[in-house]
Amino acid sequence: MLVRIFVEPQQGATYQQLLSVAQQVEAGGFDALFRSDHYLTMGGDGLPGPTDAWVTLGALARETTRIRLGTLVTSATFRLPGILAISVAQVDAMSGGRVELGLGAGWYDGEHSAYGIPFPTLGQRFERLEEQFQILTGLWGTPVGQTFTFEGRHYQLHDSPALPKPVQQPHPPLIVGGGGPKRTPRLAATYADEFNLPFSSLADTEAQFARVRAACESQGRDPQTLELSAAQVVCCGADESEVQRRAAAIGRQPDELRAHGAAGTPDEVVARIHAFAAIGAGTIYLQVLDLGDLDHLRLLSEDVLPHLT
Repeated sequence: MLVRIFVEPQQGATYQQLLSVAQQVEAGGFDALFRSDHYLTMGGDGLPGPTDAWVTLGALARETTRIRLGTLVTSATFRLPGILAISVAQVDAMSGGRVELGLGAGWYDGEHSAYGIPFPTLGQRFERLEEQFQILTGLWGTPVGQTFTFEGRHYQLHDSPALPKPVQQPHPPLIVGGGGPKRTPRLAATYADEFNLPFSSLADTEAQFARVRAACESQGRDPQTLELSAAQVVCCGADESEVQRRAAAIGRQPDELRAHGAAGTPDEVVARIHAFAAIGAGTIYLQVLDLGDLDHLRLLSEDVLPHLT
């Protein structure tokens, strides 16, 4: 099972903290470091303020050598699709082909109003998201020397040189995620290399995986060609006092984290992750909320990871 670390820097983190986490993730043997793409905290003061996801990933690409890097998830409202295609291709080159793109419709209206980003209706956001997938794959898939044209309801591109190309071919892996029962499974089956369901119960995750597999079958796609993944907040301690200390540091209760995340001693965390593997998850994203606690990552690396890979 692939084990990835997932962080939420908008809650309050400097670039230096992100770099330290990335270096520990790489040294610890994890598969990847993913980050959220948000411009506003969901609680607290968020100091020193948000860091841009793709600026950050470009920098981390030059400071790491092995781990994969990506977003869970970039909002389609944040960037025009042509510009996003350039940014992702550039970071893919800067990393030597280690980038993945999680892309979603966007949901947090507060960050849009705070920074002057248009926030269309939900239906329009999903329409824009699908057009973005069409444009990204179209631009990246256009042979060098040819041009790409797209006439959509929301975006129009005319005779684009469709450059630069990403290192990974035909393109960096695309991730679709979410719990929607109809549109999300269809988008995943149509465009994604991976489907991710974050912060959900085993039962809900299993049900959504089934919907996604059914969507693949309805489109004539082999469901085995779509990676399935889950994300869970992690709070691990060598003993109960350490579990309690780490839970308090992120403003949570150990019992609640055990019920709704991957929490407890290393054996408990391993058992929780194995349960997600049993329902089809080939990748687990462990959401680490205290970016100053590198010892947490070391514990996960030494006492959890060896039992999962």
